[in-house]
Amino acid sequence: MNGFCCAWVWYAVILLCGSGRVAGQALLEPPFGLHWGDSPEKLIGWASRQALDVTIVLPGDQPALRILKIQPRKGKLPGSQAAAVEGRFLSGKLYELTLHYFDPEASADTIAARCEELRKQLGAQHGALTANQQQRTVEDKFATKTLSFHREPVKGLFLLLALTEVEDLLRQSKEARFSLIYRNENFKNEVQKELDELKPP
Repeated sequence: MNGFCCAWVWYAVILLCGSGRVAGQALLEPPFGLHWGDSPEKLIGWASRQALDVTIVLPGDQPALRILKIQPRKGKLPGSQAAAVEGRFLSGKLYELTLHYFDPEASADTIAARCEELRKQLGAQHGALTANQQQRTVEDKFATKTLSFHREPVKGLFLLLALTEVEDLLRQSKEARFSLIYRNENFKNEVQKELDELKPP
């Protein structure tokens, strides 16, 4: 299920990415008191104070990228309905934060209802989210349905809410999870440009 979810979420991110500079980045700040450009240490420090598990990924083909995933041994993150948070840092600077919502004890319908409730809350805070194309695929007796919504207050700075449901057609069971992505593509592009300029000719 994770593979289906991650692959589709990143496909949606690629489709939604914008470019250019942002004058009002404060329109959409990441949660947990974080800000665009924060270092991994700030997120790690928060996790340490809350006694949360931290996983650090250093992609070999992207040496400037750091991915931090934080979650409790069980239950939800402190002060949040999310079960995990994942930060992406380019050259040590935060440009994306994703909240993952999953609950093995909740039904797929319950998860879908929670996703809809969050969509309404986000709409009240940031303006109505626009629905993207819904997809459904069937492979090896598993049916995967994806649905996403996004809000882009300024070009290149956006929220993406993505729900994924995976149904086992043989066992007639279904699981669901959703993710909320805060992404500052403009800031990422600025940092990447700085990195490119440092590369020897």
